[in-house]
Amino acid sequence: MLIAAKSCVLLAASVCALGLSSTAAYAIGDDKNKPPSSGPSGDASGTTLTAKATATSIKVTQVSGGTSGGSPKALAPVDPNWQPPACWYEPVATSQQLKAAVTRLKEGGDLVPVTPSLSWGEDLMVSHYEKGEASTGSGDGYEDYNLGKDGRFWRGVINKNRENDQASYDCERTLFWQNANTLPDDKHAPTPDVLAAYAYDKIKVPETEVELKPATKSTVNLPTWVWLDEGTFKEVKVRAELTDAGVWAETTAKPVALHLNPGTDDAETSPASGDCKINDDGSIGTPYTKGDADETPPCGITYLRASSGRPYKLKASITWEISWEGSGGAKGDLPDGTFETTQDMTVQEIQAINR
Repeated sequence: MLIAAKSCVLLAASVCALGLSSTAAYAIGDDKNKPPSSGPSGDASGTTLTAKATATSIKVTQVSGGTSGGSPKALAPVDPNWQPPACWYEPVATSQQLKAAVTRLKEGGDLVPVTPSLSWGEDLMVSHYEKGEASTGSGDGYEDYNLGKDGRFWRGVINKNRENDQASYDCERTLFWQNANTLPDDKHAPTPDVLAAYAYDKIKVPETEVELKPATKSTVNLPTWVWLDEGTFKEVKVRAELTDAGVWAETTAKPVALHLNPGTDDAETSPASGDCKINDDGSIGTPYTKGDADETPPCGITYLRASSGRPYKLKASITWEISWEGSGGAKGDLPDGTFETTQDMTVQEIQAINR
């Protein structure tokens, strides 16, 4: 029976008793990291036959986006209850790869210094995947590893960002066969919506300070203008694709609003809600020009009390609207995301200044 663990999914349960080799194991199907061997080819570290649960085959690509701002940062979902998927199933090995791996298991392999014996774990691998015998909790077997059939064996993968969550143990199915160009009939199948949520977790947005006028000091009862120039913020699109399963999703984060929190109750924002709309060209607000000192800005703050030696903490948070589209014409929305920056605001007790 396949045992789901935080760090690996064991295909041969006997390894639990023997302990892992000091030589790092790798996933079956991972030809790139396979150690050299003069024995049968296949993806197994000696007799361990492990598949790293956090080693996913999902390919993540930033399709578009990027700004002139600072270092990119992850979004925080507005909905505190929303989380990316904790685990899912994906293809890991062809029939030939699994057969070669079990052959190495039976022969003892070349990386684990133990004498091979027919433990119940090894016996399961032979009887269930080679002889086609049914197994408790695993259903009908696969005669001769399903050689000649079009498809792959699948196993569960844990999202490394949620590997300590109880939900990460939900993908417990024993290594199972899935015909080519089909997905498992399981809520943890890598459907486009699952890949879209995974891509959301990979979106990075700019850490950018808003521009202010005055730039360093504000004055009591005079507005501080807030803006961002055209094109500062653009849509960010991330694609998550599981090529071997033929599924993909692209998740798009679109900046839609800037929210201002002055850092004190002794202030007024413009608009009163503190929500400044992001214009179609990617700009926010209107740049200050000479002579506008007494005008009400479309996006700004008026402080009513001096900061008295300790600057106020102006918080500016961008709201990003999240949508996605995927293979088969699938599409949908996900909870908005936000990213917040903090800037020091010194407010002086002068009623008028030249600007």
